[in-house]
Amino acid sequence: MGMDMEIRLRKAGTADLPVLEQFEQALIRDERPFDPTIRQDPVRYYDLPGLITGPDSQLLVAEVGDRVVGSGYAARRSPRPYLDHTAYAYFGFMYTLPEFRGKGINGRIVEALKAWARKQGLSEMRLTVYQDNLPAVRAYEKQGFRPHILEMRFRD
Repeated sequence: MGMDMEIRLRKAGTADLPVLEQFEQALIRDERPFDPTIRQDPVRYYDLPGLITGPDSQLLVAEVGDRVVGSGYAARRSPRPYLDHTAYAYFGFMYTLPEFRGKGINGRIVEALKAWARKQGLSEMRLTVYQDNLPAVRAYEKQGFRPHILEMRFRD
């Protein structure tokens, strides 16, 4: 796999569900060390069929050759009523297979999702990331995202 590998982005289809379900479980495994409150398996984060077919979302996959190696979605969401925008794009399910990380795949997906959001008239774009997941924080900062709200937790 040299520097000349071609990365293609496309809309996910229902035929991608098996690999996307694997990505979802890998993402949950990756996030467990950052959040001890994630239930034990079986756990699902996403309504993948809904993200694929819904009119207010765009689920993309990245391919190298005929292999799906990454994913990410944007979905229209409603903000709290006191904010200055009536809708925003929420980004999630950002996953790249470990052996393909560091090659700009997540960045390409984020840029394509930003373009989708702008086409929907959404200039506000948000995502959540565990603050201790420093590689992910840095990757999103490279894409122009900035820390915004720190959610704090107390648990007895």
